[in-house]
Amino acid sequence: MDYGLLIILAIGLSLFMVAAWAIQRKTGASGWIDTIWSFSVGIGGLVAIIFADGAFERRVAAFLIIAIWSIRLGSHIGSRTKGGGEDPRYAKLVEEWGAKASRRLFQFLQIQALAGFVLVLAIYVAASNAAPFPTLLDGLGIAIALAALVGEALSDRQLAQFRKKPEARTEVCEDGLWRYSRHPNYFFEWLFWCAWPLLAITGPSPWGWSALLAPVLMYWLLVHASGIPPLEAHMLRSRGEKFRSLQRRVNAFFPGPRKEEV
Repeated sequence: MDYGLLIILAIGLSLFMVAAWAIQRKTGASGWIDTIWSFSVGIGGLVAIIFADGAFERRVAAFLIIAIWSIRLGSHIGSRTKGGGEDPRYAKLVEEWGAKASRRLFQFLQIQALAGFVLVLAIYVAASNAAPFPTLLDGLGIAIALAALVGEALSDRQLAQFRKKPEARTEVCEDGLWRYSRHPNYFFEWLFWCAWPLLAITGPSPWGWSALLAPVLMYWLLVHASGIPPLEAHMLRSRGEKFRSLQRRVNAFFPGPRKEEV
């Protein structure tokens, strides 16, 4: 475990989020925050992989997986932000913080940098796994990561297509994967981070188990903190009973059968 490298990665992530704060303050477009965060975690993960000393083949697989994740997610959020869309979660926070918005946002983004470091740590310990590649768990982890990448990309595409429809201003999306989860994109994002412990724990180092922090943290963030709660609060304000009806019929996170309204 190279603690010096980890310190450098932590500082780098912190500086990326300082830049995200400055850009949000200048442009007023909070979507750039998640764009920069996605790219910063990707860059941090790639640097960690390059300097890790695990099995070469596992490092190549990890490099490709995190590169695809970062480029796709960062580009998607950046394109949406460039198109003029504002993230209602950040808009509500800035409104609630009022005169303290600048300072509170800075602190909030440093917490995001810390969360990003936990994810980069999972990538690092997976890339440091010196066990022969591939193992059964490696194959399972790669399959889960690829399925998650496809599922999240498909979810984002289906939502983007729905938003182009005239009825999107007043209706809720129930197209494709959105028929079985109110937030399939969040579910697949969480699933992606479930792959990294499988790539990490087959090695002799006990540090491999620290990769479990990544899916645990991502689940908590998406389901209980900065993901579903503020987004659904916004949807209830903007869609009212239509979204309440959706909540009664469709699971919030894990995809499952649709329910009949009572």
